[in-house]
Amino acid sequence: MHSSPRSGCPINAAVEVLGDPWAMLVLRDIMFGNRRYFRELLTGSEEGIASNILSSRLKQLTAAGLLTRAATQRGQRAEYSLTEAGIQVLPIMVALGNWGLAHRPGTPHLRVRAELLRDAGPELTEAMMDELRELHLGIPRPNPQAPRASTQLEAAYEAATHTTA
Repeated sequence: MHSSPRSGCPINAAVEVLGDPWAMLVLRDIMFGNRRYFRELLTGSEEGIASNILSSRLKQLTAAGLLTRAATQRGQRAEYSLTEAGIQVLPIMVALGNWGLAHRPGTPHLRVRAELLRDAGPELTEAMMDELRELHLGIPRPNPQAPRASTQLEAAYEAATHTTA
């Protein structure tokens, strides 16, 4: 399942799985866009991923243990789900977003979720991870009455989209 990394360095081992920009963007779209099917990932990508690259990255992420692919019968769409290892990439995404906010330009409506995650602190990241566990692994959220992190992120995105449009 996992190929041997080039060295025993944990940073190297992580970069071998997560160092490809397309792999990170596929994970982002699954985490934040709830895109679970090939066609959704292909057509919903802001960056315009090619179908052969998407196919390759889905296979790589599945082989690396970050995604699972539901068994399908002929003619059915395959659904992808995050594993616990995949869900634990979320804080890395938040850190990358924080770095991007500080050091790279961007458009307001695409920066707003990263800003919210940065400004809300680790509690929102943890709530998002709990929500991803519920959605992808079937593990109930510890506090089901709490507002959904995805709802907060989507509301911020929608508000920014309407103010910049």
